[in-house]
Amino acid sequence: MTAPLPRLTAAQAAARLGVKPQTLYAYVSRGLVTRERDARGSTFDALELEAFAAGRRRTAGRTPTHPTTGMPLGIVQTDIADIEDGELLYRGRRARDLIDQPFAEVVAWLWGAERIDAPDTAIGSARAMVEALPPHAGAMDRLRAALTGFAADDPLRHDTAPTTLHRIGWTLLTGLPVALGGDAQLDVARSLAGAWGVSDGPTVRAINAALILLIDHDLAVSTFAARVAASARADGYAAVGAALGAADSPLHIAAATRTSRLLTQVRRGREPERALADAVQDGNGIPGFGHPLYSGVDDRADALFPLLAQLPDGEGTMDAVTRLSDTVAARAHARPNVDLALAALASGARLPDDAASSIFVVGRLAGWIAHIAAEYAEAPMRLRPRGEYVGP
Repeated sequence: MTAPLPRLTAAQAAARLGVKPQTLYAYVSRGLVTRERDARGSTFDALELEAFAAGRRRTAGRTPTHPTTGMPLGIVQTDIADIEDGELLYRGRRARDLIDQPFAEVVAWLWGAERIDAPDTAIGSARAMVEALPPHAGAMDRLRAALTGFAADDPLRHDTAPTTLHRIGWTLLTGLPVALGGDAQLDVARSLAGAWGVSDGPTVRAINAALILLIDHDLAVSTFAARVAASARADGYAAVGAALGAADSPLHIAAATRTSRLLTQVRRGREPERALADAVQDGNGIPGFGHPLYSGVDDRADALFPLLAQLPDGEGTMDAVTRLSDTVAARAHARPNVDLALAALASGARLPDDAASSIFVVGRLAGWIAHIAAEYAEAPMRLRPRGEYVGP
């Protein structure tokens, strides 16, 4: 007989919704949320709560209560990426139509800048920084360490001219995979795959597609952090560092690692509902599902999933993806996002759980550099908001 699913306490449920317990019970009295009561008190179905939370976000997001609160706080014009009718576009071209091209060629087109490979001395400095980390250091730790090594080796990094910024961008895109353990290759995806000791064609093709699909995505928090730093005229490495700081968070790139762990549990035989109920207890939503910019499946995930069945362990992975997706669709009415596709890529290619974070960062680097270049062309310090004092 199946054991009962873990449930949230009233305190956990209120914290997940960001409301007071009184408000939570008001939702119960209005029939918006259901509860069960026993000798220990009220408990709530974790997946039902996630569906309710997602519905509240969609409703509340349209009507901020104050002109300086809510979403969005401001509008930043961009000509890099757009989402129209559920499709991701780069400068007017569908992102999914570009995934058969080498990542570096797409970047060269996006930047309008020819490739310049990272110098050996810079790669050596970055690799030394990575190797100095303790063995348990994660992907984001290694990426930050490598970034520091590349920056320290570049005496001309403070120049904000487009040619210098693009040189910095190419240094990072071609050098990071090598600093992380891969071999220098013309194909960036193959070089990055080498960091995990894999080189089979299906895996390299899937990584290349993922890199392209992750280049840019509206004004994500990491992208905005890069632009804020660039507005203050931080150098290219420092602006990318600001982006990495914002990205290393449970609601951004770290969500891909959370999703990998969830998928791993299901692949090891755990029932999807039990794995999901445990995964949402941290209060950060269902990893791998739902995105405010798509009413259905995330366009990037939809483009990546067809490539994953051909991976070395693709069949079993996609079976777990299907079981998870069916459960979430039925219980929480959410569809897969790119984090689930990245987790499936890592699982199907037998990569470490945090490999998804490395793929995300290397791909998004191309977008960060494009946005930094765009911000350098604007008036300095324009992204410095004013505070509104509300204290005593």
